[in-house]
Amino acid sequence: MEIDLNNLAVVVTGAASGIGRATALAFAANGARVFAVDVNEAGLAETAEMAGNGSVTTHKADLLDPTNCKPVIDAAVAKLGRLDALCNIAGVLKIEALEDVTPQTWDFIYGVNVRAPFFLSQAAMPHLLESNGAIVNISSATAFRGYAYVTAYTSSKAAIAHMTKSLQAEVIKSGVRINAIAPGTVNTPMGTEGGGGSFDKFDMELFARMMQVRPGSPPESYTDIILYLASPQNQIIRGAVLNVDDGMDAT
Repeated sequence: MEIDLNNLAVVVTGAASGIGRATALAFAANGARVFAVDVNEAGLAETAEMAGNGSVTTHKADLLDPTNCKPVIDAAVAKLGRLDALCNIAGVLKIEALEDVTPQTWDFIYGVNVRAPFFLSQAAMPHLLESNGAIVNISSATAFRGYAYVTAYTSSKAAIAHMTKSLQAEVIKSGVRINAIAPGTVNTPMGTEGGGGSFDKFDMELFARMMQVRPGSPPESYTDIILYLASPQNQIIRGAVLNVDDGMDAT
């Protein structure tokens, strides 16, 4: 299927690496105008250079601070003139034993993975209602089953899944489409290494249950589905959390 993204105005968070970078580059390659957001300024510069056609505008912002969310959307609309899609891709992972999780770690994971997407969506909604636009969130295959040593992360991704459905329910009478994808293991530093932890405390039999049978997928594996969900071509997928986990949830 050919997806028409010509001149689409898109915000992509987490665009300095991983799925965020791959998504920003895919949008740019298909004619969209991308406002790429991340706390990693050097990584953003690399993304813009890789795009190579001037279609990616970079914007450094620490989304852990919720007061930065509305200014990000305001800056994007000021630059792009409109907003057609918001892709909430920035995320963090920390692998730790129960006794080692601190309130600071919990707040960090929920701040980036849940609070930022919510307040970005809140700020973006007036513009998306005007454009009949879309939001695409990133949940995880780990949101739907119990896994040891990643409680903060997995519960944050379960929260994103439910937030996606609840936000869609609130704007169901509009033209806005809000969906999420739930990847399995992604071949990025976060996906394959996590945030490190006290591995000497882990029961490795329990830890191994988090590993999917098939090898991890490259970030580019997810861009086609993200682009489709964000595009005007998608008019019937709303409030969905789509498993794109290479069979992880089936095993």
